[in-house]
Amino acid sequence: MARFLVRRLVNYVVLLLVATFLTFSLASLTFNPLAPLTERNPPVPAEVIEAKRAELRLDEPIPQRFALWMADAVRGDFGTTVTGTPIADQLVSRAGVSLRLFLVGTVLGVVIGVVVGVAGAVRQYRLGDYAATIFSFVILSIPVFVLAQLLKFGGLQLNEAAGTTVLYFQGEVTPSFQGSAMAELVDRLQHLVLPTLAIALSQIALYSRYQRNAMLDVLGSDFLRTAQAKGLTRRRALFKHGLRTALIPMATLFAFGFGLLITGGVFTERIFGWFGMGDWFVYGVQQNDTNIVATVTLFVAVLILVSGWLSDLLYAALDPRVRIG
Repeated sequence: MARFLVRRLVNYVVLLLVATFLTFSLASLTFNPLAPLTERNPPVPAEVIEAKRAELRLDEPIPQRFALWMADAVRGDFGTTVTGTPIADQLVSRAGVSLRLFLVGTVLGVVIGVVVGVAGAVRQYRLGDYAATIFSFVILSIPVFVLAQLLKFGGLQLNEAAGTTVLYFQGEVTPSFQGSAMAELVDRLQHLVLPTLAIALSQIALYSRYQRNAMLDVLGSDFLRTAQAKGLTRRRALFKHGLRTALIPMATLFAFGFGLLITGGVFTERIFGWFGMGDWFVYGVQQNDTNIVATVTLFVAVLILVSGWLSDLLYAALDPRVRIG
């Protein structure tokens, strides 16, 4: 199993480098980071433009620029933005915002989605299965920005019914908040509920569908009938053998879905005022900033590397054929 995990880790590192290089190259070919200077009126002196061109290494070949950028990134230096601000100063705070928001929502969505999917498969065509199916299709058909607005409206109604502010709609914390550590934690949780629900509801709908189908494929398998023939009850056979097998494809789905959710959740971040990596990626594109776009891509690639490798570890734990191989 150790050889399998090492081989997979090496593959992920290679894919990380390839994905970051392709993004860096595409941004370098399409972006014009000198536009804010060349389009300014009155015109900026030519020596200022040339100094900026040299600072951004625009005259160097793209592979050489990427190699230099990557060498600095390994040491924690991701360069500067087109305005001269060090990227590392914003990276930690932006990454923390995204991880706090999406990690909680994704974990809740995966756990509840798996439970709902398994229950729907075991009780196929019963009332609970129909209710879960209708819920999933309704949530999946609603755009995330519409779902976020509906949650905001629901939070507003809750606040009015309670006569006080129970849930907040913007930001991750109240500006200039002063109070004890416990009071600050409560304030952060009040800000976290609605955006977490916006993420978790979509994840529950998605993963419950996948898990239901995976579980249905397992229910009619020969090894479950063999386990019951050897004396196991249906419930024990389902949870000991059936669920374990049905979770295998979910591990891979979760690994790659989480990394892509970080950049794909830009609507959620912007609607609720959480300025994380997705919002930063859009800002980088708007500003023609290659370094920001490459940094966000590298961050997402690292997340996929880590979550993918952990999914391989879970895959090996669930499937004995991997360990034997």
